[in-house]
Amino acid sequence: MSQSLTLLAGPDALRILRERGLRAEDVDILPGASGGPKWLALEGIDQVLFGELLQQPRTRPLHLIGSSIGSWRLACLAQKNPVAALKRFADAYLDQRYPPKPPPSLVSQTSAQVLEALLGPDGAEEILTHPWARLHVVTTRCKGLLAVEQAGAQLTGFVLGALANAVSRRTLGLQMQRVLFHTAGDTSPFAGLKDLPSVHCALTRDNLRPALLASGSIPLVIAGVHDIPGAPPGTYRDGGVVDYHLDVDYGAGDGLVLYPHFYPYVVPGWFDKSLKWRRAGPLNFRRALIIAPSPAHLERLPGKRIPDRVDFTRLKDDERIRAWKQVLTEGERMGDELRELIATGRIADHIQPLV
Repeated sequence: MSQSLTLLAGPDALRILRERGLRAEDVDILPGASGGPKWLALEGIDQVLFGELLQQPRTRPLHLIGSSIGSWRLACLAQKNPVAALKRFADAYLDQRYPPKPPPSLVSQTSAQVLEALLGPDGAEEILTHPWARLHVVTTRCKGLLAVEQAGAQLTGFVLGALANAVSRRTLGLQMQRVLFHTAGDTSPFAGLKDLPSVHCALTRDNLRPALLASGSIPLVIAGVHDIPGAPPGTYRDGGVVDYHLDVDYGAGDGLVLYPHFYPYVVPGWFDKSLKWRRAGPLNFRRALIIAPSPAHLERLPGKRIPDRVDFTRLKDDERIRAWKQVLTEGERMGDELRELIATGRIADHIQPLV
């Protein structure tokens, strides 16, 4: 067994990995889940995948689909120098500082500054013109009370949405709509999504920043983004509300769905976090390889857990930044281990079946 990594694969992925190991040319799709500061636990894995493995020559597009912080991570991969973008992202993300109970307007302003650091001077143009990376940014277009910025009304809307979701995930369509902004044109493997109402919009110079901001606009914490250019009018919020860990149909294909993830399981939507019975089944992940921190790795982290949004209130800023820097340092261990498994071709020896 791997010391720092948990590796899980569906049957189609396991067959490919046993035959050829993990090769960039076999990867079709890379998802990025919601999770706020949890992304810091994956930074070491991202450096190896984004900066090394996936930079190898390829002959077909690589589709990147992310919600919330996952879309921001993948916006790093879709730049010319992903490792430099990840470094800018991590530095700016760690340096966030807030007073007690900050208003959504302040968190929105700070988030926009983090996004600008991530993009750097040329990142937006590089994403839009990338030769092979096709970025898909998942957002949630809200209706009714969910579209209101007043906290009480918004909270009421989300309580009603959570109650209905407990009965059926399909009830989300009554109050919200999945809107994907992407650079894939007509080649998107997600064009046929039918589990929830979905709209597809071209990612452009006018809407790249607002789409990314909307994808990370956590309800009741960050203000929604209104009337994004090139998309239906309305209030857009965190893509993780509809697609928390991206339990979606990844389409027909022969290649891998390569999924660096915080957990060895997938939660479909934001309202499903507390529903222990609502976990993704294996159907959408037949060709997926999930790479997650192992229990042994978690034991080495501060508090024996990956970072969480509660760290902003539970820890003083200096203490939080120190803990998160330790998470980044420990993540290098995961990256080193993954690099070795890829180089030696022994990755399949350490994989458990995804059931």
